[in-house]
Amino acid sequence: MSRSLNKVTLIGNLGADPEIRTTSNGSKVAQFSVATGRQWTSASGEKQEKTEWHKCVAWNQGTKGSGLADIVERYVKKGDKIYVEGRIEYRQYEDKDKQTRYVTEINVRDILLLGGGRGGEGGFDGGSRPPRAAGGAKASGGNDGFEEFPAAMDGDDDLPF
Repeated sequence: MSRSLNKVTLIGNLGADPEIRTTSNGSKVAQFSVATGRQWTSASGEKQEKTEWHKCVAWNQGTKGSGLADIVERYVKKGDKIYVEGRIEYRQYEDKDKQTRYVTEINVRDILLLGGGRGGEGGFDGGSRPPRAAGGAKASGGNDGFEEFPAAMDGDDDLPF
């Protein structure tokens, strides 16, 4: 059996405050855009820059008050630097004019709030913000075929650095 992997890792800044919504069945969802950029020098010696925008979606998974959407709602604001891990998803829908629209989104599984945001020590509002919010935003259950390796972070390796 062959395996596959759909994993996205982003580090960037929020372009606007997250939008928080509640679905008809009571699930909370947070939508936000993360900007990533790159710079290079062209053949003529000119500095070039490009910014990419990534639409991210974080869901609560039945946990009242402690899901990813709740964490995003409480602690993430425009301009914050954030690490996002998830999977890329493509979907389509029909707009009010009956036109088919296509959307590419990052379904967020894990968030890490990084420093340098709105001032204060580490950018975390005087330490009141949790530095990490781990999700569990797996859709429709099931095992993806990949196991987590907790021993990989032990630090007891043979690397020379």
